[in-house]
Amino acid sequence: MVPPWRIGVDVGGTFTDLVMVDARGALMIVKTPSVPSNPGEGVLDAVRKAAARLAVPVADFLAQCRLFVHGSTVATNTVLEGKGAKVGLLTTEGFRDSLEIRRGMRENPWDHRKPFPPALVPRYLRLPVRGRLDSNGAEVAALETADAAAAGEAFTREGVEAVAICLFNSYTDGRHEDEAAQALGESWSGEWISRSSAIAPTIGEYERTSTAVMNAYVAPRVVTYLRDLAAELQRLGLPGALLMSQSNGGVVSVAQIADRPVNLVLSGPAAGVGAMTLAANALGDDNLISMEIGGTSCDVALMSAGQVATSDALEIDGYHLAVPSVEIHTVGAGGGTIAGVDAAGMLFAGPKGAGARPGPACYGHGGTEPTVTDAQLVLGRLAPGAYAGGSVTLDRELAREAIRARIAEPLGISIEDAASGIIRLVEQHLLHAVERISVQRGFNPAGFTLVPAGGAGPLHGPSVAAMLGARRVYVPRQAGAFCAMGLLQSDVRQDYIQVFMRELDGDVAQAAQAGFAQLRTRAGETLTREGFTDDQAAYRRALDLRYRGQQWDLRVELPDGEEFDPALVRRLFEAEYERQFGHIQPGGAIQITSLRMAGFGLLPPLEAASAPASKESPQRRETRRVWFADGWHDTAIFDGADLAPGQSIAGPAIVTEQTMTAIARPGDTLTVDAAGNFIIDLAERGATA
Repeated sequence: MVPPWRIGVDVGGTFTDLVMVDARGALMIVKTPSVPSNPGEGVLDAVRKAAARLAVPVADFLAQCRLFVHGSTVATNTVLEGKGAKVGLLTTEGFRDSLEIRRGMRENPWDHRKPFPPALVPRYLRLPVRGRLDSNGAEVAALETADAAAAGEAFTREGVEAVAICLFNSYTDGRHEDEAAQALGESWSGEWISRSSAIAPTIGEYERTSTAVMNAYVAPRVVTYLRDLAAELQRLGLPGALLMSQSNGGVVSVAQIADRPVNLVLSGPAAGVGAMTLAANALGDDNLISMEIGGTSCDVALMSAGQVATSDALEIDGYHLAVPSVEIHTVGAGGGTIAGVDAAGMLFAGPKGAGARPGPACYGHGGTEPTVTDAQLVLGRLAPGAYAGGSVTLDRELAREAIRARIAEPLGISIEDAASGIIRLVEQHLLHAVERISVQRGFNPAGFTLVPAGGAGPLHGPSVAAMLGARRVYVPRQAGAFCAMGLLQSDVRQDYIQVFMRELDGDVAQAAQAGFAQLRTRAGETLTREGFTDDQAAYRRALDLRYRGQQWDLRVELPDGEEFDPALVRRLFEAEYERQFGHIQPGGAIQITSLRMAGFGLLPPLEAASAPASKESPQRRETRRVWFADGWHDTAIFDGADLAPGQSIAGPAIVTEQTMTAIARPGDTLTVDAAGNFIIDLAERGATA
């Protein structure tokens, strides 16, 4: 490895992945067990292991690092495990219960019994303050700072660790929240104050309150963790700042994210956007669908014309957040997904997973319930023996026994048919997940290349792609460290929003242009503080629009240029509206609701590796019987390390790599591209399992 290098570290529930790219583009991947009680220890373990592999001291290893990016589930896990801070809330008098009333809507309107998650702030800690702004930001009644001071004293008595402030109409003007924060700081002994006007200045009282509360809930845990990790890395020799992956797919320094840690709730999965960009550059195709499958879940994202859509409507564990985030759809389908037969005699798979301990039955850690990994092993797609870099050993007989006892015998079918049924059912779940983010958003998945990733993704990629009508699958050689790779291909990103309630007509151009100018100034100032010069910065403008009388917005990105053209905006809006809904309102009145600006600090992109085509024929390692839809096939097994660019393999075939296993079904053709990744051209009519 030739210095200087870049390092990306992604902390997952089971493994912490470190990817290092040197000055020539050479890669090194390190996997270490995650440490849930202290995720930073898993990061440091990975750093020590990487330094040991290069036979250099940790200080020298870090000193040669020019970019260190971290993706972490620490914010997500804080929410899912209910281990956040004790939070107090300051709210406008009369709106004390907005947080608990919510929107009054359910994701499933027919499920009336499922309880909502508990409010993160109990009612006795939701304290009102007097004062009021109207919808234009004009002061109707001055803020009673004495109310905020009294609330601070109550919070001190109750041991509140963090406070959220969300006052009515504060998205128009944050001065009342600023005054409340100052008064609160003088009477409250804590340090974590989250103002909704600074975190989520959007219309929607509930979402804005929920976001500010969530920010306060995770801040003491997340920010303390990040500051400690950054300080330790610098003590060990890291010369630059630690960067964090955000929910919007960009990265940001710890200093910048400290005030808005809620933006880290999708920190890990959102890094896949960078990996998709790297795949698009290598493949020459910017219409991709990624399907990253880990142990218990699958994250699906869609890239159209090089862009992954972002949204401000994020939900985590039933809590609604108004933070910029890439659109990712997650389902409970992974290698550890548990299968069985229900009381009605029907086969099911998921959403429950076996986790790392005891894990699938074949791990030999005491698990007895069959999983997708057990089915893959029984069908010959995985080989018994060492797996995942030697971290576990797969036992085929344990897998067969679990499937026999729990599925084959209850259904009166063979073990192979039972295992095949598990795979087919899970792949049906995966199909629906991809359709959710493509078909339901107006995209035809047949026109996209599927990029299966994660340790389990490439085993399912060809079958799911065939069901979608796609013709091609692209498997990154480092698919098992997909998000860690993406961390190194992500730019610094800051998002800004300004509520802008105006009709889209000829008189709006000047006001919109002035609003965008203000947002760009704010973004530019932030990027300058981060160390980026003008030639290292880029900006993207967008609008939220709707037809008059409608409730929901569509986001439209504007092309580069200085002029705001209402006629062009109408054409862009109507094109997107028709794509999603199949119709428009010709001549209908259109309203602008928000102006948006994304500022990017451009980091040097990774250069896709390239090697000349090999003239030698690929050499199989062995031949193994593998079960496909029509039964057993003698299947060529290849070691990925032995395959070179330009080589082509006719299916059925299996390629084993350090972090994943790729499969080509009968009739498929697998080719190694110049970057060393695998392109699978699908058979005209292929088997699905």
